[in-house]
Amino acid sequence: METKRIIIFLALVFGITYAIEFGIIYPLVGQYGYGTNPIVTLAVAAVMFIPALCVVLTRLITGEGFKNSWLRPNFKGNIKYYLFAWLAPSVLIAIGAVVYFLCFPEQFDPNSGYIMETMKQSGVELPETMPSVKLLAIGQIITAVLFGPILNFVTCFGEEWGWRGYLLPKMADKMPRIPMLLITGTIWGLWHAPIIAVGHNYGTDYWGFPVVGILMMCVFCIALGTIFSYLCMKTQSCIPGVIAHGAINSFAGAGLFFAANNNNALLGPTPAGIIGGCGLIAAAIIILVYWDKDEKIFHFVRLKLFQLKLFGKHETSKQIKY
Repeated sequence: METKRIIIFLALVFGITYAIEFGIIYPLVGQYGYGTNPIVTLAVAAVMFIPALCVVLTRLITGEGFKNSWLRPNFKGNIKYYLFAWLAPSVLIAIGAVVYFLCFPEQFDPNSGYIMETMKQSGVELPETMPSVKLLAIGQIITAVLFGPILNFVTCFGEEWGWRGYLLPKMADKMPRIPMLLITGTIWGLWHAPIIAVGHNYGTDYWGFPVVGILMMCVFCIALGTIFSYLCMKTQSCIPGVIAHGAINSFAGAGLFFAANNNNALLGPTPAGIIGGCGLIAAAIIILVYWDKDEKIFHFVRLKLFQLKLFGKHETSKQIKY
């Protein structure tokens, strides 16, 4: 019966999503273009609610009911996972952006060349000096870190209740962890395929368009899916996944404030690029290695924070036991 429910859920998710994207979003993109028109942006955002809708439909169709819905936050004993979900994505994205600019220093632009060009193309009147743009960047970055998970909670819940709150626990009962994460991450990536084909995340001007972009999205979703799945499996709740997803979405564009207008989105500086996403990919690998010994992950983080004297100067590695 669980296999039947998985099949019904996936059929509904892909069927409804692809129907809306090919039937509504594609004509809108043809008329207005992608990424600049608010109508297109709202239509794409609306698609994020489809996985949650399909959870409801599948539970009703199969008579499963709504027990074990993974909606309770289960805070008790799990605060560390919530802190990780809220704060770690921004740190990992920042690491990826730094690595990207170290690899391609010519694409680092402290004057926000990419953002300035984007604003110009959107018809925004630009100031003669840069302070206002820099203040905008600082303000958005601070807002993303502190409030992003809350601001994005509703839309990200639309995806996470489907992928991590419904599909994940059922797939976890069917197969070993690593194949399960690879398969669910690929499914999530392929779900994005139609909008990747019109320029989402990577644009349209790159070698191998759109197949390479879709493959990159699958890699990105496998890495994110591993992190989100870890948090959700440990808490038996989809809510940490919602928070982490919101943190990712809010901070993902931070590197663009320091990018020239010739950046290669397949590489970075956003986390959807293979280099810009290296922090998230590394975190996913570490999580896989230490999944069943996850205290080592948090001890490692605490050790590094103490070494940076964020918590105190007297703590040493000998005091933190693995």
